[in-house]
Amino acid sequence: MFFAPNTLSMEEIVNKFKSFEESDEADLEYYQSLTPQQRLEILYELNRRWPTNEDAAPRRRLERVYRKVKLS
Repeated sequence: MFFAPNTLSMEEIVNKFKSFEESDEADLEYYQSLTPQQRLEILYELNRRWPTNEDAAPRRRLERVYRKVKLS
């Protein structure tokens, strides 16, 4: 499979929804309407845009801390 970088153009679309459920449903319908190739192209484009160099600011994440507590 060949993917040419910078060939994917993005169209700005704004939709208004009355509820989060309606928004989620519209997202699901949109992605289901795409072909597998289109989905892969979106994935590749997002992956290309993600900063991978060391100069990029690291993303903060929540630390996972587990403590063992002995109950008496």
